[in-house]
Amino acid sequence: MSGLRFKAVEAAISRLDSIKTREKIKPSQDFGRNVFTTSKMKDYLPKNAYEELIETVDAGRSISHDLAEHISQAMKSWAIGHGATHYTHWFQPLTGATAEKHDAFFEPLPDGSAIEKFTASALVQQEPDASSFPSGGIRNTFEARGYTGWDPSSPAFIFETGGSKTLCIPTIFVSYTGEALDYKAPLLKTMNALDKAAVDVAGFFDKSVTRVFASLGIEQEYFLVDLSLFNARPDLQFTGRTLFGHMSAKGQQLEDHYFGAIPERVLAFMVDLEQEALKLGIPLKTRHNEVAPSQFECAPMFEEINLAIDHNQLLLNLMDQVALRHKFKVLIHEKPYADINGSGKHNNWSLITNTGINLLSPGKTPKNNLMFLTFFVNVIKAVHEYADLLRASIASASNDHRLGANEAPPAIISIFLGSQLNAVLDEVETARVAKKVKSENMLWHGIPKIPELQLDNTDRNRTSPFAFTGNKFEFRAVGSSANSAEPMTVLNAIVANQLIEFKSEVDKQIKKGTKKDLALLNVVRKYIKESKAIRFEGNGYSQAWEDEAQKRGLSNIKTTPKALDVYVSEKTEKLFEKLNIFNKREGEARHEILLENYFKKIQIEARVIGEIVNSLIAPAAFDYQNDLIVNVKGLKELGFKDGAYSSQLNLIERISSHINTILVDAEAMRQERKKANVLEDMRDRAIAYDEKVKPYFDKVRYHLNKLEQIVDDRKWPLPKLRELLFVR
Repeated sequence: MSGLRFKAVEAAISRLDSIKTREKIKPSQDFGRNVFTTSKMKDYLPKNAYEELIETVDAGRSISHDLAEHISQAMKSWAIGHGATHYTHWFQPLTGATAEKHDAFFEPLPDGSAIEKFTASALVQQEPDASSFPSGGIRNTFEARGYTGWDPSSPAFIFETGGSKTLCIPTIFVSYTGEALDYKAPLLKTMNALDKAAVDVAGFFDKSVTRVFASLGIEQEYFLVDLSLFNARPDLQFTGRTLFGHMSAKGQQLEDHYFGAIPERVLAFMVDLEQEALKLGIPLKTRHNEVAPSQFECAPMFEEINLAIDHNQLLLNLMDQVALRHKFKVLIHEKPYADINGSGKHNNWSLITNTGINLLSPGKTPKNNLMFLTFFVNVIKAVHEYADLLRASIASASNDHRLGANEAPPAIISIFLGSQLNAVLDEVETARVAKKVKSENMLWHGIPKIPELQLDNTDRNRTSPFAFTGNKFEFRAVGSSANSAEPMTVLNAIVANQLIEFKSEVDKQIKKGTKKDLALLNVVRKYIKESKAIRFEGNGYSQAWEDEAQKRGLSNIKTTPKALDVYVSEKTEKLFEKLNIFNKREGEARHEILLENYFKKIQIEARVIGEIVNSLIAPAAFDYQNDLIVNVKGLKELGFKDGAYSSQLNLIERISSHINTILVDAEAMRQERKKANVLEDMRDRAIAYDEKVKPYFDKVRYHLNKLEQIVDDRKWPLPKLRELLFVR
């Protein structure tokens, strides 16, 4: 098996001789080539149908059957004209991945010929087996019916893979009884709730605002590893992370990877990825090296939240596909390697009006400034009121490894605003008028030949899970493998709810005779006082902050099973039912699904540990130990004194000690798994895996990493971290 390791390393090194960079074409020429955009519909739809579509979408109404028939024919003509042979409803079940079932356009005729056929009913609705996806008990094996339903707000696209082209139609996924079984349906509901609530509050300032939508930019961090090395690590294959491995002598301590020159082979992958993404309308803008070795980031332009999330999920599929062409594997696990930075999916969220105003951008007039403060403070208040729910929205087995370490934010939800905006809120809290939010012309200057550089109105705090960054909030705690729909559904919902509460309180004061601006300020000032505890400007990694957070009454829920409890709390159930996001049954089902997902991932990791220990590590250690024993026997036979081979004896003893401890702990872990598996309550099972099974992971890792440093390198069966991180 050790031979496989060296063959993998050799294969990875040989890739450098065959790097091929695709010719970069002008992005604007290729952008959206494979997307059936509204502008393309104009060329395929009758004029009256096109006008009806635009009017219907703008008004947020449902598309009629007749219009859907027109669109289905237009979509078919466009797709077939671009080489598509099949179509699929593309949806996001609660597995964490996307799902699709392909059907051919062709249909045979009685005379033996065939035609290409695609109807309105095929566009609007399909029927996957709902009991085969996570449902939390909503669907049983004998109750399998579920439906995918077309989402017209996210355009259809053609996905090219394996030499074929498939028309993909973004859809929601619901059960026969109407409950959501996906990430998109609840998100769309919160978008509607947020739109209505924000428009109502914006009406205090600008009656021309008739629509407000959440804008989102998702920064995607990821690691790349050579495909041969990946295939030689069973833990990477089955869990997405290295369960063992002593850290390379050189890691990220020299801080020389971040924003460094992109390795040529990696750049070839990035160029290829960008071209494929642009064809699918994904507006990738940024690429760079991240902090850890072999860690990178790509980021798109901001888009409407539903489309941004669809594009991120599509991007993950695309990254896998393109990486294989370059003999890479993309790792999106939050912590694929211990002791260096993990990966996040930073969600940059803001609110935009139909008039083009960013409601989270400081204004230039007192009126606009009061509007900014209103929405700004309402977001802060919402996060303060529902911090535990926001924490639950980013909880997962993989993100638990990342939160609170190496640049990742802690499990304590807090908000960073920067000294300037904190001072503004402190001033507003005591002042009777809304003053202009200063954007001081503070400049860095005095460096010869360098232009003046203007400071932003906030600094950045990389330890903050939720930070204001000038005209948006950056939710940094979202994990790299997460579907952003989950945290964004929660954020949309809690802000919508807070804006509803705000309008109600302001209306009551106005009804009592208080002038509108003063009523607005009164409630804003009240919210500033009530939400002070959530604001924190310091180092989120420090023990001092944990102590301070406890004094402030902020939660610090470090593991997923307990973090998820808030999903079935009375407060959360009332919130979701009030906004028509989830009913009680749906909320409980989500809770059950997330718990099951957690324990199954830990269960898989435990099984992989047991398999690797018993079939790979122990044999390699015993093999080397036998070599040492033969060596000692030979020295004895040659008449060497005991002191001449004391080092070998010491190594033999150390190997025995480590391998014995590993085997004992692996068996003890297996016994704890057996106990956990028979627990009927899903929460009890998840907590048992968290508290009884998972602690053995670090115990086994410690001793196995010690063995890695002792055993002959030629006999060690698994690619080492120095190879995984630096052979690229």
